[in-house]
Amino acid sequence: MKLFIIPVVLFGLWSCVFPLSRDQQAQSGLKDLFYDDFYIGAALSGNDVREQPTSMVMTLSNHFNSLSPENLMKWQSIHPDSGKFQFVQADRYVELGKRLGCHLVGHTLVWHKQTPEWVFKDQGGMPRSSKDLSAMMQDHIQNVMGHFKGSVKTWDVVNEAFTDEGDFRPSAWYQTLGEDFIKLAFQTANEADPEAELYYNDYNVWKPKKTDAILSYTSKIRNQGVNIHGIGMQCHLGLEYPTVNQLEVAIQKIIKHGFRISITELDIDVLPNQSGRQGADIDANFPYEAKYDPYKDGLPPMMQEKLTQRYREIFKLFLKYRKHIDRVTFWSIRDQDSWLNNWPIRGRTAYPLLFDEEYQLKDYIFDSLTTLKKGDNSG
Repeated sequence: MKLFIIPVVLFGLWSCVFPLSRDQQAQSGLKDLFYDDFYIGAALSGNDVREQPTSMVMTLSNHFNSLSPENLMKWQSIHPDSGKFQFVQADRYVELGKRLGCHLVGHTLVWHKQTPEWVFKDQGGMPRSSKDLSAMMQDHIQNVMGHFKGSVKTWDVVNEAFTDEGDFRPSAWYQTLGEDFIKLAFQTANEADPEAELYYNDYNVWKPKKTDAILSYTSKIRNQGVNIHGIGMQCHLGLEYPTVNQLEVAIQKIIKHGFRISITELDIDVLPNQSGRQGADIDANFPYEAKYDPYKDGLPPMMQEKLTQRYREIFKLFLKYRKHIDRVTFWSIRDQDSWLNNWPIRGRTAYPLLFDEEYQLKDYIFDSLTTLKKGDNSG
Protein backbone atom coordinates (compact mmCIF):
# COMPACT_ATOMS: atom_id res chain seq x y z
CA MET A 1 0.00 0.00 0.00
CA LYS A 2 2.83 2.40 0.83
CA LEU A 3 4.36 1.81 -2.56
CA PHE A 4 1.16 3.12 -4.15
CA ILE A 5 0.69 6.15 -1.90
CA ILE A 6 4.18 7.56 -2.39
CA PRO A 7 3.97 7.87 -6.20
CA VAL A 8 0.53 9.47 -5.90
CA VAL A 9 1.82 12.09 -3.46
CA LEU A 10 4.87 12.74 -5.62
CA PHE A 11 2.65 13.09 -8.69
CA GLY A 12 0.47 15.61 -6.84
CA LEU A 13 3.51 17.68 -5.87
CA TRP A 14 4.91 17.46 -9.40
CA SER A 15 1.60 18.59 -10.94
CA CYS A 16 1.48 21.63 -8.65
CA VAL A 17 4.82 22.80 -9.98
CA PHE A 18 4.45 21.56 -13.56
CA PRO A 19 0.72 21.59 -14.44
CA LEU A 20 -0.39 19.12 -17.05
CA SER A 21 -1.21 20.34 -20.52
CA ARG A 22 -4.59 19.47 -21.99
CA ASP A 23 -2.99 16.71 -24.07
CA GLN A 24 -1.27 15.19 -21.02
CA GLN A 25 -4.27 14.96 -18.71
CA ALA A 26 -5.34 11.46 -17.71
CA GLN A 27 -8.03 9.90 -19.87
CA SER A 28 -10.54 9.15 -17.17
CA GLY A 29 -13.73 11.19 -17.06
CA LEU A 30 -16.20 13.67 -18.48
CA LYS A 31 -13.60 15.95 -19.99
CA ASP A 32 -12.09 13.01 -21.84
CA LEU A 33 -15.42 11.71 -23.06
CA PHE A 34 -16.01 15.04 -24.82
CA TYR A 35 -12.36 15.88 -25.40
CA ASP A 36 -12.74 16.35 -29.16
CA ASP A 37 -15.99 18.28 -28.83
CA PHE A 38 -15.86 21.06 -26.25
CA TYR A 39 -14.45 21.95 -22.85
CA ILE A 40 -16.31 20.53 -19.85
CA GLY A 41 -16.47 23.12 -17.09
CA ALA A 42 -17.50 23.53 -13.47
CA ALA A 43 -18.33 26.67 -11.50
CA LEU A 44 -16.51 27.08 -8.18
CA SER A 45 -17.83 28.73 -5.04
CA GLY A 46 -15.90 30.75 -2.51
CA ASN A 47 -15.75 27.73 -0.19
CA ASP A 48 -14.43 25.55 -3.02
CA VAL A 49 -11.57 27.95 -3.63
CA ARG A 50 -10.79 28.62 0.04
CA GLU A 51 -10.90 25.02 1.27
CA GLN A 52 -9.90 23.02 -1.83
CA PRO A 53 -10.68 19.60 -0.31
CA THR A 54 -8.70 16.76 -1.85
CA SER A 55 -11.84 14.98 -3.10
CA MET A 56 -12.95 18.12 -4.93
CA VAL A 57 -9.54 18.77 -6.50
CA MET A 58 -9.31 15.15 -7.66
CA THR A 59 -12.79 15.40 -9.19
CA LEU A 60 -11.83 18.58 -11.02
CA SER A 61 -8.61 16.99 -12.25
CA ASN A 62 -10.37 13.85 -13.51
CA HIS A 63 -13.49 15.37 -15.05
CA PHE A 64 -13.14 19.06 -15.90
CA ASN A 65 -10.84 21.14 -18.10
CA SER A 66 -12.55 24.53 -17.72
CA LEU A 67 -13.44 26.50 -14.58
CA SER A 68 -15.79 29.40 -13.88
CA PRO A 69 -16.21 31.43 -10.66
CA GLU A 70 -19.73 31.56 -9.25
CA ASN A 71 -19.39 34.81 -7.27
CA LEU A 72 -15.65 35.38 -6.83
CA MET A 73 -15.34 37.88 -9.69
CA LYS A 74 -18.68 39.63 -9.37
CA TRP A 75 -18.44 43.33 -8.54
CA GLN A 76 -19.41 43.13 -4.86
CA SER A 77 -16.79 40.43 -4.25
CA ILE A 78 -13.84 41.84 -6.14
CA HIS A 79 -14.52 45.61 -5.94
CA PRO A 80 -16.50 46.19 -2.71
CA ASP A 81 -15.58 49.85 -2.21
CA SER A 82 -14.57 52.70 -4.47
CA GLY A 83 -10.89 52.37 -5.33
CA LYS A 84 -10.58 49.12 -3.35
CA PHE A 85 -10.07 45.82 -5.16
CA GLN A 86 -9.95 42.43 -3.42
CA PHE A 87 -8.21 39.89 -5.62
CA VAL A 88 -7.15 37.31 -3.01
CA GLN A 89 -9.93 34.76 -3.53
CA ALA A 90 -10.08 35.28 -7.28
CA ASP A 91 -6.31 34.80 -7.41
CA ARG A 92 -6.72 31.48 -5.61
CA TYR A 93 -9.27 30.45 -8.23
CA VAL A 94 -6.83 31.29 -11.01
CA GLU A 95 -3.97 29.52 -9.25
CA LEU A 96 -6.06 26.37 -8.86
CA GLY A 97 -7.09 26.48 -12.49
CA LYS A 98 -3.51 26.86 -13.66
CA ARG A 99 -2.38 24.01 -11.45
CA LEU A 100 -4.99 21.77 -13.05
CA GLY A 101 -4.25 23.00 -16.56
CA CYS A 102 -7.79 24.33 -17.01
CA HIS A 103 -9.23 26.93 -19.35
CA LEU A 104 -10.31 29.83 -17.13
CA VAL A 105 -13.45 31.95 -17.42
CA GLY A 106 -14.14 35.34 -15.82
CA HIS A 107 -17.73 35.88 -14.62
CA THR A 108 -19.07 38.56 -14.73
CA LEU A 109 -17.96 42.16 -15.37
CA VAL A 110 -21.25 44.07 -15.70
CA TRP A 111 -24.50 42.89 -14.11
CA HIS A 112 -27.47 44.55 -12.47
CA LYS A 113 -27.17 42.26 -9.44
CA GLN A 114 -24.40 41.84 -6.86
CA THR A 115 -23.15 45.33 -7.64
CA PRO A 116 -22.73 47.68 -4.64
CA GLU A 117 -25.09 50.63 -4.34
CA TRP A 118 -22.18 53.10 -4.33
CA VAL A 119 -21.56 52.23 -7.98
CA PHE A 120 -24.88 53.80 -8.98
CA LYS A 121 -25.26 56.50 -6.30
CA ASP A 122 -22.92 59.17 -4.95
CA GLN A 123 -22.19 59.83 -1.27
CA GLY A 124 -25.33 61.90 -1.03
CA GLY A 125 -27.47 59.05 -2.28
CA MET A 126 -28.14 60.69 -5.63
CA PRO A 127 -27.92 58.75 -8.90
CA ARG A 128 -24.58 59.19 -10.63
CA SER A 129 -24.37 61.08 -13.90
CA SER A 130 -23.88 59.14 -17.11
CA LYS A 131 -20.33 60.50 -17.31
CA ASP A 132 -19.44 59.29 -13.81
CA LEU A 133 -21.09 55.90 -14.21
CA SER A 134 -19.39 55.31 -17.57
CA ALA A 135 -16.02 56.15 -16.05
CA MET A 136 -16.71 53.85 -13.11
CA MET A 137 -17.59 50.94 -15.40
CA GLN A 138 -14.50 51.47 -17.52
CA ASP A 139 -12.24 51.67 -14.48
CA HIS A 140 -13.69 48.46 -13.07
CA ILE A 141 -13.28 46.49 -16.30
CA GLN A 142 -9.77 47.79 -16.93
CA ASN A 143 -8.58 46.94 -13.41
CA VAL A 144 -10.17 43.50 -13.20
CA MET A 145 -9.26 42.33 -16.69
CA GLY A 146 -5.84 43.92 -16.43
CA HIS A 147 -5.14 41.99 -13.25
CA PHE A 148 -5.97 38.65 -14.89
CA LYS A 149 -4.69 39.40 -18.39
CA GLY A 150 -3.03 36.36 -19.90
CA SER A 151 -4.56 33.98 -17.33
CA VAL A 152 -8.32 34.30 -17.85
CA LYS A 153 -9.06 33.50 -21.48
CA THR A 154 -12.82 34.07 -21.68
CA TRP A 155 -15.03 36.73 -20.05
CA ASP A 156 -18.76 37.04 -19.54
CA VAL A 157 -18.69 40.78 -20.13
CA VAL A 158 -22.36 41.68 -19.73
CA ASN A 159 -24.87 39.50 -17.92
CA GLU A 160 -28.68 39.42 -18.24
CA ALA A 161 -29.36 42.77 -19.90
CA PHE A 162 -32.60 41.69 -21.63
CA THR A 163 -36.02 40.56 -20.39
CA ASP A 164 -37.75 37.42 -21.62
CA GLU A 165 -40.01 39.65 -23.71
CA GLY A 166 -37.04 41.04 -25.60
CA ASP A 167 -36.88 44.45 -23.95
CA PHE A 168 -33.81 46.02 -22.40
CA ARG A 169 -33.89 45.25 -18.69
CA PRO A 170 -34.61 48.53 -16.85
CA SER A 171 -31.53 48.20 -14.64
CA ALA A 172 -29.59 51.08 -13.13
CA TRP A 173 -27.07 50.64 -15.95
CA TYR A 174 -29.75 51.05 -18.60
CA GLN A 175 -31.60 53.85 -16.84
CA THR A 176 -28.46 55.98 -16.64
CA LEU A 177 -26.53 55.00 -19.77
CA GLY A 178 -29.18 53.58 -22.08
CA GLU A 179 -28.47 50.59 -24.30
CA ASP A 180 -24.95 51.90 -25.02
CA PHE A 181 -23.77 50.58 -21.65
CA ILE A 182 -23.47 47.16 -23.30
CA LYS A 183 -21.45 48.53 -26.19
CA LEU A 184 -19.18 50.48 -23.84
CA ALA A 185 -18.57 47.39 -21.71
CA PHE A 186 -17.43 45.32 -24.70
CA GLN A 187 -15.29 48.12 -26.11
CA THR A 188 -13.55 48.56 -22.76
CA ALA A 189 -13.09 44.80 -22.32
CA ASN A 190 -11.48 44.46 -25.73
CA GLU A 191 -9.12 47.36 -24.98
CA ALA A 192 -8.21 45.82 -21.61
CA ASP A 193 -7.32 42.44 -23.14
CA PRO A 194 -7.42 42.22 -26.96
CA GLU A 195 -6.69 38.47 -26.81
CA ALA A 196 -9.65 37.55 -24.60
CA GLU A 197 -12.83 35.89 -25.87
CA LEU A 198 -15.76 38.14 -24.99
CA TYR A 199 -19.28 36.81 -24.38
CA TYR A 200 -22.74 38.19 -23.71
CA ASN A 201 -24.42 35.87 -21.16
CA ASP A 202 -28.11 35.34 -20.30
CA TYR A 203 -30.73 32.84 -19.17
CA ASN A 204 -33.80 31.73 -21.18
CA VAL A 205 -31.97 32.51 -24.41
CA TRP A 206 -34.25 29.88 -25.98
CA LYS A 207 -37.28 32.19 -25.65
CA PRO A 208 -37.77 33.62 -29.18
CA LYS A 209 -38.29 37.29 -28.30
CA LYS A 210 -35.27 37.27 -26.02
CA THR A 211 -33.09 35.41 -28.51
CA ASP A 212 -34.00 37.81 -31.30
CA ALA A 213 -33.42 40.91 -29.16
CA ILE A 214 -30.01 39.71 -27.98
CA LEU A 215 -28.89 38.82 -31.49
CA SER A 216 -30.25 42.02 -33.02
CA TYR A 217 -28.32 44.19 -30.57
CA THR A 218 -25.08 42.20 -30.46
CA SER A 219 -25.02 41.97 -34.26
CA LYS A 220 -25.56 45.72 -34.49
CA ILE A 221 -22.65 46.64 -32.25
CA ARG A 222 -20.42 44.03 -33.88
CA ASN A 223 -21.20 45.63 -37.25
CA GLN A 224 -20.07 48.92 -35.70
CA GLY A 225 -16.67 47.37 -35.03
CA VAL A 226 -17.15 46.15 -31.48
CA ASN A 227 -15.51 42.80 -30.72
CA ILE A 228 -18.05 40.38 -29.31
CA HIS A 229 -17.28 36.76 -29.97
CA GLY A 230 -20.12 34.73 -28.60
CA ILE A 231 -23.38 34.24 -26.74
CA GLY A 232 -23.52 32.44 -23.42
CA MET A 233 -26.61 30.29 -22.93
CA GLN A 234 -26.98 29.67 -19.21
CA CYS A 235 -29.19 26.58 -19.64
CA HIS A 236 -30.85 26.36 -16.23
CA LEU A 237 -33.22 23.70 -17.47
CA GLY A 238 -36.11 21.64 -16.17
CA LEU A 239 -36.97 18.04 -16.96
CA GLU A 240 -39.51 19.15 -19.55
CA TYR A 241 -38.69 22.77 -20.39
CA PRO A 242 -37.51 24.03 -22.73
CA THR A 243 -38.03 21.43 -25.42
CA VAL A 244 -35.01 20.25 -27.38
CA ASN A 245 -36.52 21.91 -30.44
CA GLN A 246 -36.76 25.27 -28.65
CA LEU A 247 -33.10 25.06 -27.67
CA GLU A 248 -32.09 23.98 -31.15
CA VAL A 249 -33.91 26.86 -32.84
CA ALA A 250 -32.07 29.32 -30.57
CA ILE A 251 -28.71 27.64 -31.27
CA GLN A 252 -29.36 27.79 -35.01
CA LYS A 253 -30.18 31.51 -34.78
CA ILE A 254 -26.96 32.23 -32.91
CA ILE A 255 -24.94 30.29 -35.47
CA LYS A 256 -26.69 32.07 -38.34
CA HIS A 257 -25.65 35.41 -36.85
CA GLY A 258 -22.04 34.25 -36.78
CA PHE A 259 -21.47 33.99 -33.02
CA ARG A 260 -19.80 31.24 -31.01
CA ILE A 261 -21.79 29.55 -28.24
CA SER A 262 -20.92 28.66 -24.66
CA ILE A 263 -23.23 26.70 -22.39
CA THR A 264 -22.32 28.65 -19.30
CA GLU A 265 -24.45 27.52 -16.33
CA LEU A 266 -25.92 24.07 -16.96
CA ASP A 267 -28.12 22.29 -14.44
CA ILE A 268 -31.44 20.44 -14.55
CA ASP A 269 -34.08 21.10 -11.92
CA VAL A 270 -36.02 17.98 -10.92
CA LEU A 271 -38.01 19.61 -8.11
CA PRO A 272 -41.62 20.77 -8.41
CA ASN A 273 -42.50 24.45 -8.04
CA GLN A 274 -45.73 26.31 -7.56
CA SER A 275 -44.93 29.25 -9.79
CA GLY A 276 -44.28 27.68 -13.17
CA ARG A 277 -41.10 29.79 -13.28
CA GLN A 278 -38.44 29.09 -15.85
CA GLY A 279 -34.93 30.46 -16.03
CA ALA A 280 -32.86 32.15 -13.34
CA ASP A 281 -34.53 35.30 -12.06
CA ILE A 282 -33.00 35.41 -8.58
CA ASP A 283 -35.70 37.82 -7.37
CA ALA A 284 -38.27 35.00 -7.55
CA ASN A 285 -38.48 33.47 -4.05
CA PHE A 286 -41.17 31.51 -2.22
CA PRO A 287 -41.69 30.14 1.32
CA TYR A 288 -40.76 26.53 2.09
CA GLU A 289 -43.48 23.88 1.79
CA ALA A 290 -42.71 20.19 2.25
CA LYS A 291 -44.71 19.16 -0.80
CA TYR A 292 -42.18 21.02 -2.96
CA ASP A 293 -39.29 19.11 -1.37
CA PRO A 294 -40.19 15.47 -2.11
CA TYR A 295 -36.72 13.88 -2.40
CA LYS A 296 -35.03 14.61 0.93
CA ASP A 297 -34.10 10.93 1.31
CA GLY A 298 -32.71 10.54 -2.18
CA LEU A 299 -33.77 10.62 -5.80
CA PRO A 300 -35.96 7.58 -6.59
CA PRO A 301 -35.10 5.33 -9.55
CA MET A 302 -37.89 6.72 -11.71
CA MET A 303 -36.55 10.27 -11.30
CA GLN A 304 -32.98 9.10 -11.85
CA GLU A 305 -34.11 7.71 -15.18
CA LYS A 306 -35.84 10.98 -16.11
CA LEU A 307 -32.75 12.99 -15.20
CA THR A 308 -30.56 10.61 -17.19
CA GLN A 309 -32.73 10.82 -20.29
CA ARG A 310 -32.84 14.61 -20.05
CA TYR A 311 -29.05 14.92 -19.86
CA ARG A 312 -28.72 12.44 -22.71
CA GLU A 313 -31.01 14.41 -25.05
CA ILE A 314 -29.37 17.70 -24.11
CA PHE A 315 -25.86 16.40 -24.80
CA LYS A 316 -27.04 14.81 -28.02
CA LEU A 317 -28.07 18.31 -29.10
CA PHE A 318 -24.76 19.82 -27.98
CA LEU A 319 -22.84 17.18 -29.92
CA LYS A 320 -24.85 17.98 -33.04
CA TYR A 321 -23.54 21.57 -32.87
CA ARG A 322 -20.09 20.83 -31.41
CA LYS A 323 -18.35 22.85 -34.13
CA HIS A 324 -20.01 25.98 -32.76
CA ILE A 325 -19.95 25.27 -29.01
CA ASP A 326 -16.78 26.17 -27.11
CA ARG A 327 -17.63 24.74 -23.71
CA VAL A 328 -20.32 23.20 -21.53
CA THR A 329 -20.07 24.39 -17.93
CA PHE A 330 -22.07 22.94 -15.03
CA TRP A 331 -23.19 25.46 -12.41
CA SER A 332 -21.40 23.92 -9.38
CA ILE A 333 -19.72 20.54 -9.13
CA ARG A 334 -21.95 18.51 -6.81
CA ASP A 335 -25.62 18.50 -5.86
CA GLN A 336 -25.01 19.69 -2.30
CA ASP A 337 -23.57 23.00 -3.49
CA SER A 338 -26.15 23.79 -6.17
CA TRP A 339 -27.96 27.10 -5.91
CA LEU A 340 -31.20 25.18 -6.62
CA ASN A 341 -31.22 23.90 -3.03
CA ASN A 342 -32.15 27.43 -1.98
CA TRP A 343 -33.84 28.94 -5.05
CA PRO A 344 -36.63 29.72 -5.53
CA ILE A 345 -37.41 27.98 -2.21
CA ARG A 346 -34.79 27.80 0.55
CA GLY A 347 -33.86 24.56 2.27
CA ARG A 348 -34.75 21.99 -0.35
CA THR A 349 -32.71 19.01 -1.58
CA ALA A 350 -31.93 19.27 -5.28
CA TYR A 351 -30.23 16.80 -7.62
CA PRO A 352 -29.43 18.86 -10.71
CA LEU A 353 -25.82 17.86 -11.40
CA LEU A 354 -23.66 14.85 -12.27
CA PHE A 355 -21.90 14.45 -8.89
CA ASP A 356 -23.33 13.64 -5.46
CA GLU A 357 -22.30 15.20 -2.17
CA GLU A 358 -19.31 12.84 -1.90
CA TYR A 359 -18.05 14.03 -5.29
CA GLN A 360 -18.99 10.66 -6.75
CA LEU A 361 -20.01 10.66 -10.39
CA LYS A 362 -23.55 9.44 -11.00
CA ASP A 363 -22.74 6.32 -13.01
CA TYR A 364 -26.25 6.01 -14.36
CA ILE A 365 -25.85 9.35 -16.15
CA PHE A 366 -22.22 8.91 -17.14
CA ASP A 367 -22.89 5.44 -18.59
CA SER A 368 -25.70 6.86 -20.69
CA LEU A 369 -23.51 9.71 -21.97
CA THR A 370 -20.74 7.22 -22.73
CA THR A 371 -23.13 5.10 -24.77
CA LEU A 372 -24.36 8.24 -26.54
CA LYS A 373 -20.81 9.27 -27.41
CA LYS A 374 -19.83 5.79 -28.62
CA GLY A 375 -22.82 5.74 -30.93
CA ASP A 376 -22.18 9.26 -32.23
CA ASN A 377 -20.98 9.28 -35.81
CA SER A 378 -21.81 12.84 -36.79
CA GLY A 379 -18.18 13.98 -36.60
